[in-house]
Amino acid sequence: MKKQRKKKTLAFKNAVAGYLFIAPFILGFILFMVVPLGQSLLMTFNEVVPMSDGTGFSMSWAGIKNYKDAFTVDPEFVPFLISEVTTMLVNTPATLIFSFFIALLLNQNFKGRGAVRAIFFLPVILSSGVIVGVEYNNALLQDMKEVIADTSNDASITGVLEKILVTSDSSPISMMFWYVFDIINKVYDIAIASGIQIIMFLSALQTISPSMFEAAKIEGCTAWESFWKITFPMVSSMILVNVVYTVIDFFLKTDNTVMTKISEEVGKLNYGFSSAMAWVYFLCVIVILGVVSLIISKRVYYYE
Repeated sequence: MKKQRKKKTLAFKNAVAGYLFIAPFILGFILFMVVPLGQSLLMTFNEVVPMSDGTGFSMSWAGIKNYKDAFTVDPEFVPFLISEVTTMLVNTPATLIFSFFIALLLNQNFKGRGAVRAIFFLPVILSSGVIVGVEYNNALLQDMKEVIADTSNDASITGVLEKILVTSDSSPISMMFWYVFDIINKVYDIAIASGIQIIMFLSALQTISPSMFEAAKIEGCTAWESFWKITFPMVSSMILVNVVYTVIDFFLKTDNTVMTKISEEVGKLNYGFSSAMAWVYFLCVIVILGVVSLIISKRVYYYE
C-alpha cells in the first residue's frame, strides 16, 4: 500500500513538473495567439475589404466562398498543397533515418568526435536567423553573390556542374546526370534539415546505460540484436518527438510553395481568401500530426 502511494506521489510530482514546463507556452499562447487565431478564422467566412483611410478593414459575410475558391477557383493552391504533403511524407522518414544513423556514428568513441559533431550541427547554425541577417547586411557577401550571379545563374558548384552536364536534349547521358544531381540536391536538403534531430537522437543515445549492452553481450546477444532490443526501444520516445518536430519544421520552411502562395495573397490584400488557405493548410498539418503521433505513440517504450 505504501509502495503504491509512493509511486502515485512520484507520478503526481512528475506530472506537475511537466505541466510547469509547458505552462509558459500555454500562457503565452492564450495571451498572444488565441485572439489573432479567432480573428483569422472569422475572416475566412467574410469578404475583407481594407478601409480607404488605412485605419482598418470592413467585413461582409461570405459563408464558405473563400474555401470554395481555394479548392475550385484558384489553380495553384491544391497542386501546391498535394505537392508539399507528398514531399513531406517522403522527406520526414528520410530525415529521421539519416539523423538516427549519423547519431549512432557520433555516439561511438573516436578521435575528433567533438569536431565531427560540430560539423553536422553547423547547418543549423548557418541557417539560423542571426547568420541569415548577417548575410543580408554584409556588403562583402552581397558583392560576392552579385559576382556569382553575373557569372552563373546558380550560386553553387553543383548548380554550375548541372548546367554544364545536363543539356536541353533528352539523351540518356543527360537524363542520367539530371537524376544524379536531383539525388544530390535531395540528400543535401535532408542533411541540412537533420541538425536538431541528430542532437536529439544523440542525447537519447547517451542516456542508455552501458551496463545494459554489457549484460546483453554476456548473454550472447549480437550487435544487431542489441540494437533492436535495447537501443531502438530506449530511443523510441525521441523518435516521436523528432517526427513531430520534423513535420512542423517542414511545413514552416521559407521555400514552402503553400506558404509562399498564402503570403502572395496577403500582399494582394486578399485577407479572407488567404486566411481560408492558411486554415486549410493548418488543419492538414494537425491531421497529419495527429495520425502520425497516434500510430507511433502505440509503439513507444516508456521507461522510468
